Amino acid sequence: MKAAPSPAAPVLPLAVVSGLTDTESHIYRTVFESVMNQRAAPGTKLPEQALSDLFGVHRAVVRKVLQRLAHDGIVELRPNRGAVVAVPTPRETQQIFEARRLLEAAIVPLVAERITKAELQALRRQLREEHALLHKPDQPAWARLASSFHMRLAEIAGNEMLHRYLHELISRCSLIVALYEPPGNAACEHDEHARVVDHIEKGEVTKAVKVMNEHLLDLERRISLDRPQSEKSLGQILGLA
Repeated sequence: MKAAPSPAAPVLPLAVVSGLTDTESHIYRTVFESVMNQRAAPGTKLPEQALSDLFGVHRAVVRKVLQRLAHDGIVELRPNRGAVVAVPTPRETQQIFEARRLLEAAIVPLVAERITKAELQALRRQLREEHALLHKPDQPAWARLASSFHMRLAEIAGNEMLHRYLHELISRCSLIVALYEPPGNAACEHDEHARVVDHIEKGEVTKAVKVMNEHLLDLERRISLDRPQSEKSLGQILGLA
């Protein structure tokens, strides 16, 4: 019997972001969470000097963090205009979700073919934990994304390339959802996850793929690419004032 999988790689930043110092990781997490909590709207300016003053560090430190955030698709570095919170276009959003639907449609059959009883039980436990997490009103927006369920399926599928590509797509989707989904919606509906697992357990691959596809289409439909700019200061947006 195949050994139970290790936890899926996290989509969201750890306490120390890979390749960054503690101080740089703190700045990264602060900006990241302000975006995921919908405090920083798309297009919010992130001036190097203002961030340098807020965090008490040299601009070179801020510049390094902004470059990492840009690499991860969270901010955009615009020539002669500085950094701003990323502004995904409707076309980019459509392409990202389309690619994710195609990728997850390939992952689900592999899961149905390879999943063990132990892994199925672990998925059920994860769904119970997810249900509890999704209904805690004091959780920040990023805690509601429930992306780990999708990453767990990719891990069980046993294809490292699919796992890697899904990780990148989920990160991009999570950013778009955090930026543009109307408040009060759960980014991933628990019942839809449970239905996918039910069909996988019964060997109903076609039905599992269909539910997953509908689930991702519903998520995309809830996106509204229109959010007003905040009139708060940068310190207030970042939760530092």
